[in-house]
Amino acid sequence: MNTTLKIGVFFLAFIILFSSCASTTLIKSEPSGAKLYLDDMPVGTTPYEHSDTRIAGSCTSVRIEKEGYKTLNTRFCRDEEANPGPLIAGFFFLIPALWGLKYKSIHAYELEPITEEKEKKEVDEAPEEPKSSEEPTEKQSKSKADRLRELKELLDEGILTEEEFKREKEKILNEK
Repeated sequence: MNTTLKIGVFFLAFIILFSSCASTTLIKSEPSGAKLYLDDMPVGTTPYEHSDTRIAGSCTSVRIEKEGYKTLNTRFCRDEEANPGPLIAGFFFLIPALWGLKYKSIHAYELEPITEEKEKKEVDEAPEEPKSSEEPTEKQSKSKADRLRELKELLDEGILTEEEFKREKEKILNEK
């Protein structure tokens, strides 16, 4: 009986430890229903619940697009709140401390409407290269194969339509 209790306690501690490595945040936009891209990959529309097991300090780039509104580019990092479970476990085992921080529970963004004058000006002055110097390095950090695998997963999960999948696949394959 004593052995069964020890195994049960160990199993429960194991589940709690490893479930606390994941961090989840709700990404909302005003207006809702905007297309959401995380790390330049389409993931769905807002509101969207994002969950991952990245280590503390890692960042995710966010792009939110909606017709009639300016595109919003930002990022959030896994360093916004303390996560007590991994911090306590990290005291004993060190490795779990890598997940000692988590995301805020909600990230809310307000999109700015485009007026006709601004829209015309932006189209006339639209640069051909990405504005952010981070974008090329983020794309280069993942191989084409990795990005295609992620794209296929989005298709399999029903987040992307077949048409969106083909269009994004062509973009990736045609990159130099």
